[in-house]
Amino acid sequence: MTFVRPLDLSTVDRLGARSRRCVYWQTDGDGAPGDPEFEKEAWISRVALEWGVCGQVAEAAGRPAGAAFYAPPGMVPRAACFPTSPVGADAVLLAGLDEEPDAPSGVRTTLLGAVVEDLRGRGVKAVETFGLTNGDPGEITSRDGCGASACLTSAAFLVEHGFTVVAEHETHPRLRLDIETDHLWKADVERALDQLFAERGFPTRKIGVLSGATARVRARGRGTRLSRADAARSR
Repeated sequence: MTFVRPLDLSTVDRLGARSRRCVYWQTDGDGAPGDPEFEKEAWISRVALEWGVCGQVAEAAGRPAGAAFYAPPGMVPRAACFPTSPVGADAVLLAGLDEEPDAPSGVRTTLLGAVVEDLRGRGVKAVETFGLTNGDPGEITSRDGCGASACLTSAAFLVEHGFTVVAEHETHPRLRLDIETDHLWKADVERALDQLFAERGFPTRKIGVLSGATARVRARGRGTRLSRADAARSR
């Protein structure tokens, strides 16, 4: 089973090695290399004290499996570096959806469900993030050596989980998920999980039950969805 708990000052030590060291979102690519673990913990501490819970931590079989990080875009230095910035004024930025090595299938989906549930309970209207297509992710890296190819979520994955492209770009589209209470987003995500496990030959899903996160995806004026071909290429 996969278990997810909120990330705050008391649960930082439950982060896996990758999540603890990755500061791609917490830096803007400038400056001399520092201590990634120190920088990441300092960022978590600041956001947690000023804004509240800023992540979700997944564990499987008693070991770290992954983590999701999110915050108002003004608290995420990397947010201003993308060609499809800025993030919507009413949205929280999903700043990393990490999997640890050997994490069980479906961890990112479970983490995303926990993020949506938390933000819905706090009255947040939407979550946005910058996705990555199959094109060249560019040269921007961070002080820990990470880069877009490792630290951005596939745009196809996001679309499959209810996000809509609101700012198109060849490699770094910006996507949005509107969070509301009158549509069962959980069912959409579970269908995606069932498809994932069917493709990999697993008869059932052995992860924690999603916790009732709800959202409604509305097509916006210029919003588009990635084609099925794009989604297939990302797998």
